[in-house]
Amino acid sequence: MRIIFLVLVLLFLASLGYAQKNSIIPEPASCQFSESRYLYIDQIRFSCQPAQEILIQNFSNQLAGFGIKLGNIKKSGPKTANLILGIDTQKQIGLEAYSLTITPQQIQLTASSETGLFYGLQSLTQLAVSNSVASGFRVPHGTIQDNPRYVWRGLMLDESRHFFGKEKVKQLLDWMAFYKLNRFHWHLTDEPGWRIEIKKYPKLTSVGAIGNFHDPKAPAAFYTQADIKEIVHYAAERSIEVVPEIDMPGHAAAANRAYPEFSGGGSEKYPEFTFNPGKEHTYGFLTDILREVVQLFPSKYIHLGGDEVHFGNQQWNTNADVQSLMQKHQLKDLQAVEFYFINRMTDSIAALNKTMIGWDEIVTSGVPAEKCLTMWWRHDKPEQLQLALEKGYHTILCPRIPFYFDFVQHNSHRSGRYWAKEYAPIEKILAFNQTYAEPLTKYPNLIDGIQANIWTETIHSEERLDFMTFPRMAALAEVAWSKNNSPDYSTFLKKMQVSFRLYKEQKITFFDPVNPERTPELPGPKK
Repeated sequence: MRIIFLVLVLLFLASLGYAQKNSIIPEPASCQFSESRYLYIDQIRFSCQPAQEILIQNFSNQLAGFGIKLGNIKKSGPKTANLILGIDTQKQIGLEAYSLTITPQQIQLTASSETGLFYGLQSLTQLAVSNSVASGFRVPHGTIQDNPRYVWRGLMLDESRHFFGKEKVKQLLDWMAFYKLNRFHWHLTDEPGWRIEIKKYPKLTSVGAIGNFHDPKAPAAFYTQADIKEIVHYAAERSIEVVPEIDMPGHAAAANRAYPEFSGGGSEKYPEFTFNPGKEHTYGFLTDILREVVQLFPSKYIHLGGDEVHFGNQQWNTNADVQSLMQKHQLKDLQAVEFYFINRMTDSIAALNKTMIGWDEIVTSGVPAEKCLTMWWRHDKPEQLQLALEKGYHTILCPRIPFYFDFVQHNSHRSGRYWAKEYAPIEKILAFNQTYAEPLTKYPNLIDGIQANIWTETIHSEERLDFMTFPRMAALAEVAWSKNNSPDYSTFLKKMQVSFRLYKEQKITFFDPVNPERTPELPGPKK
């Protein structure tokens, strides 16, 4: 019995050592580390091309933010450098892949692009913070060969319902980069508020930005175009593409408060919900807006929404413009009107050299698959995903369960959403690739990636935003990057102990699934 007990203790200690040495999230494709040998660095002497020096500076700043402060950073020759960055375009390893080797003398990081180098430095940062000592920077000897599972590894933030501001957005981008997420989908317009400055139509912000989901009289809150450029640049330095969403033809109440002449009306529950698809000037108005939007966002994509139009299109039945449109183009019903609108705006996006993204409702709209990307969100409608893939639509998977982070994450939580008693715990996130193994296997060239969406009806403060996002962001990254179809929950939680420590140091309000009683639910706003 003593021998068995000793073996169990040794196995436990070994698992702790593994978690400490390899606490990298998401799990690399391949990694090997020495049991007891480390490289210590008190001053970075680096070798790289001039274009990559910003990566070194940002790496040093990131380490400093986690409490690891190095001496002066000096450029050096390859023979005397302890950190060497290299681009090898001959290796066909993918733009985001990297190779990291840590020896007694130096760290060698190789990739086929700056993006790959950036991700290698993120892994190096995680190794440093999980093996840090009082004397400074320490990483174990070893090697990593790594590349992601999905091209699109996204996180969406809804700032129409509640506005958080650019410093909070930058903090989210920092953590996205830390976990190698690479698409920030920014939901900037909806019913409660319009959050992006459009210079040709100033009332969109002077009027449309007033209010939020729980307070229609809250002071106007929005991003200036200068703010947008600053955040887009900040994201780009972290290898994150920012994709804006300008919602249409529904979810348009904020814009319609500012410019009611373009309103198509709504319903009793959702007044002034839609733009007017029967008025020709509506298309000019929206295209003018999109012209300014595309100048702010280098992304090849613009998200137009296109969802839930039936919530508030009842007044189209009596709208003279819409009725005239239906007669002119022989549109048989209101859904045909909706699809007419979507097709016209898709063409407007294409004329601006961008590609439209829409929610999964667009799959039946007749928009050609080559002109758009769709996001499948209705987990209760798997037939819609099947239809999208059968029709050849490139698709991002973001089903409510488990990727809507406004759903609660523990069965003791009450402030947030459930769907027929289902919610979105880490276990379901980690099981995602296994749960959807069939479409992933059958249509690997059409499923471009996955995304979690943070809708903010029940998220009104920075603390509540953190509580609903962390640590689920890390679990999202695990399944978005790792090739493992079923990451082990207990191993993941062991690795998360390092992140939990960092959250505390950074004053991030988070939920701890290991000790839920120590992190009680942070409730949403009072109704």
